[in-house]
Amino acid sequence: MFDSISGKYDFLNHFLSLGIDIGWRKKAIALLAEGNPRLILDVATGTGDFAIQALALNPEKIIGVDISEGMLDVGRKKMAERGYSEKIELVTGDSENLPFVENKFDAVIVAFGVRNFENLEKGLSEILRVLKPGGRAVILEFSKPRKFPMKQVYSVYFRHVLPKIGRLFSRDASAYTYLPESVQAFPDGPEFLSILTKLGYKNSTCRPLTFGISSLYFATK
Repeated sequence: MFDSISGKYDFLNHFLSLGIDIGWRKKAIALLAEGNPRLILDVATGTGDFAIQALALNPEKIIGVDISEGMLDVGRKKMAERGYSEKIELVTGDSENLPFVENKFDAVIVAFGVRNFENLEKGLSEILRVLKPGGRAVILEFSKPRKFPMKQVYSVYFRHVLPKIGRLFSRDASAYTYLPESVQAFPDGPEFLSILTKLGYKNSTCRPLTFGISSLYFATK
């Protein structure tokens, strides 16, 4: 599915979120500034947008990993065109079986990716495994607004408007129907924090963004 929409993925992300997703990513990266990470892993990197924003931290290296070759192909072309290929390396890999030794990365970032893990706890455990002791994990993910009227507006947009626009531009009938379904099923907010704590993460926090449309999670090893 992600291979099939890779060519339109960046455009649709920004278009469907009215560009708000760019600000969300900036807020996420800002949480890592104090730790001054040298080596960063971007899990479920897709076309590498989050990895590019992490360059603001001036790390020595960012490695992005994703299972979709179509998304990675788009990402690699983007890195080459912008001159980022030396700093950002995009590799094929399964988020639930990361091809790295334990205690390797100063920070791990994920934007809109953990929702797609087949086994959420296994993927989160892998992130914890490859983090150095004291390393930081920042996870940006869609969530469900709880308050009127945003809850109702969000529901109409996500269930009826977004799938139609996504289908029109991507030519994939399933991709943008899958999105609201996966968000609805995802254990967001306090439930997600409890999973992080259960797996051994420390100092877990959740910060709702834009009336709860997305949430920013932070934790340490």
